[in-house]
Amino acid sequence: MKYTVVWAPEAEEELAAVWARVSCRGEIAEAANFLDAQLSRNPFTVGESRPYAQRIAYRLPLGIRFRIHEDDRLVRVVAVWLCRPSIK
Repeated sequence: MKYTVVWAPEAEEELAAVWARVSCRGEIAEAANFLDAQLSRNPFTVGESRPYAQRIAYRLPLGIRFRIHEDDRLVRVVAVWLCRPSIK
């Protein structure tokens, strides 16, 4: 059974800000889509655990922080950042 992946408004804004300042938009889109697909399948195998029931994951050039709500079969992406700030 799949998980539903939702992006918090703050994470969507961060992703839009990353998108606006780089020229490698194809890489950004591929990374976001890849992470979304992985999270929907089995989020407990994605990335690394962090305090406060959070996890982080990377698919260069992006990093994300997310929470898994197992009872609701929901994954909420709460933060996004550019891992390679020198990308233009």
